[in-house]
Amino acid sequence: MLVPFLIMLREGIEAALIVGIVASYLKQTGRGAWMPAVWIGIFLAIALSLFVGAGLQLVSAEFPQKAQEFFEAIVGVIAAIVLLSMVFWMRKAARSIKSELHASIDNALAHSSGQATALIAMVFFAVAREGLESVFFLLAIFQQSTNNDAPLGALFGILVSIVIGYGIYAGGIRLNLRRFFYWTGIFIIIVAAGILSGSLRHFHEAGVWNSFQTVLFDFSGVLPVASPLGTLLSGIFGYQDAPTLGEAIVYIGFLLISLFFFLRPASAPAPSASPKFSR
Repeated sequence: MLVPFLIMLREGIEAALIVGIVASYLKQTGRGAWMPAVWIGIFLAIALSLFVGAGLQLVSAEFPQKAQEFFEAIVGVIAAIVLLSMVFWMRKAARSIKSELHASIDNALAHSSGQATALIAMVFFAVAREGLESVFFLLAIFQQSTNNDAPLGALFGILVSIVIGYGIYAGGIRLNLRRFFYWTGIFIIIVAAGILSGSLRHFHEAGVWNSFQTVLFDFSGVLPVASPLGTLLSGIFGYQDAPTLGEAIVYIGFLLISLFFFLRPASAPAPSASPKFSR
């Protein structure tokens, strides 16, 4: 429950940041009448995300066992890549996201016709990116989860992010977004490492990968993955009570390489302590 909560909290705040910047700029420049177009873009992006998620879930339910394992492995790989790209994108975009969105709004409304369509499309693609990222992450987590708490955690994360996002926009909540995205970025990299190593296990069960299957240790009698603590460690760190050599190589290799590039100093210092909404 903790993992989907934190991931969806971050995804929700990212989406709220985008919507808040757009809404604030429209209000600031006297173009608040265009807000209905913004809401249409948001609702269309949400509808697309739900449609894609439901479609993938329904299609996968019809697969035979080995095909199901292969599908879950592919979803896990995509989810790990998406999560990693999300972390590095926000690390880079945090310095310029406001100016880029302002420029996109100006371009969308600069034409004499088709302004509403252009604004809807701009908001749609900005929010749909967050929504589709969430779809692949949640599919991977739901497939690897051993209980039914994951959907509840994801829903709770979305609701909290909406409250925080509105609070930031209204000025009632002060949140150091740079620090928030930094620490949640490290957390997401750890989660992505666990998802990727789990994908290797699914590839093996699908009969696609059979190398490096030596079991490094067996803690199933001491700390089984099905136990409460084992479930918690599995959800956060990708813990397995009997990991194979291949899973350990993927996990440690992905973690070390990703953290090295994420933690190294940025090429240029940010102009401000954290991205803020303009009002």
